[in-house]
Parts: sequence; structure tokens; C-alpha cells
Amino acid sequence: MTPCPGTTVDAAGFIRANTEIAHPPACPEIRLWMATEVTPLWEATEATLECANLPPPYWAFCWAGGQALARHVLNTPALASGKRVLDFAAGCGVGAIAAARGGAARAEAAEIDPFAAAAIGLNAALNGVPVEVLCDDIVGAECRWDVVLAGDVCYERPMTEHIWPWLRRLAAAGATVLMADPGRAYLPKHGLLEVARYTVATSLELEDCTQREVAVYRIVG
Repeated sequence: MTPCPGTTVDAAGFIRANTEIAHPPACPEIRLWMATEVTPLWEATEATLECANLPPPYWAFCWAGGQALARHVLNTPALASGKRVLDFAAGCGVGAIAAARGGAARAEAAEIDPFAAAAIGLNAALNGVPVEVLCDDIVGAECRWDVVLAGDVCYERPMTEHIWPWLRRLAAAGATVLMADPGRAYLPKHGLLEVARYTVATSLELEDCTQREVAVYRIVG
């Protein structure tokens, strides 16, 4: 979501006014500013930015893929401890927060949406952990991370085609690249090794079911 030209918005204030502090079902030890319903927040976002037909505020929900990755990081302390960790297309930043809680030497969260960047900052502060927010398209950047987290990023063909070659290059450069996917159509068919699986409660406002089986994969080969 990109603010409309000429619009000045207090993103942090908007987030506090339109979301509530809640605990994601799969990682209740983490607190996040989250929306309780999709439509009211979506309409409030369009009204605040005086711009119609904006994409949904994805940053206001802790999606199943992100929850599964965060749960996996929390369950596997050695994964993040002392490591440089990137939460790619971070949304609410739950993966980076889990990594920081797990003792990451540096936890970064990358998002191109400035509202998401603001939400990540608020969520990190809420959990008392340091997360560096990268509000930029970092696809193509050289590898400077030990661990890369990518939750539910293969929901559209153009997105998958844009990020998959880069994620594979990061893995080839020595990073542990983990992808969590709840069964999206455009997940690559090769180059993935399943390392864990989680059942995550979901909302019918976001998904077509009340829970999702989410596989966590490591990019290999």
C-alpha cells in the first residue's frame, strides 16, 4: 500500500487508532497491533488517504505463513541465536520479532509498504525487542544474512517469479532460507525441503477455512 501523492499521514497514529493489541494464535507469547475485522480497517485506510481501490492493509493481520515461521523460530532457538536474520516481505514483522526474541545478533524486517514499516516498528517496541526496518525493495541485494524468513510469499505468479531466483541465490550464498506456505498455487515445485509443519488457526475473513496446514520449507539445491 502506497500513500496517495500529496497525502501526509501519521501512520503510527492511524495504526494505534484502528487496531488492537492481540496475540497471534500460533505464537501467543508475541503481541501485535492487529485489526479485528478486514472491512472497517480497509475503509478507514481509503478514507484516511483519500484514495479509493487500495489493496487491503495486509500489515494489520498475522497471516498463517508468518505465524508458522515465527513458531518455528521460537521452537528452534539455535536457528536465530547470534545470527543475522532477515524477515522478507515482513507484513506485521512477526518473524523478525521472533528472531529478536530468540537472540538474533541482528533482526531486520523488509517491507515496501510504509504503513507496514510503521506497524513493524510499533510491534517491535510492543515486544521490547530491536528490529531494524528496511522500507525498500531489497530483491536482488547481495547476501548479508545468515537466515532469511519468507512467509506466504507465493500467492501470485508475478511475485513468485520476482523473488524466487533471488531467494535461491541467497541460499546458494550460504544463508538458511526458510519459506512458510499454506498451500498457495504458485509455490515452486522443486528446490524445497520440508522441515516442519504447523496447524494455524485462521479467520474466515482472510481465508476460506478456520485453520491452515502450513509447511515450513528450506530452499536447497
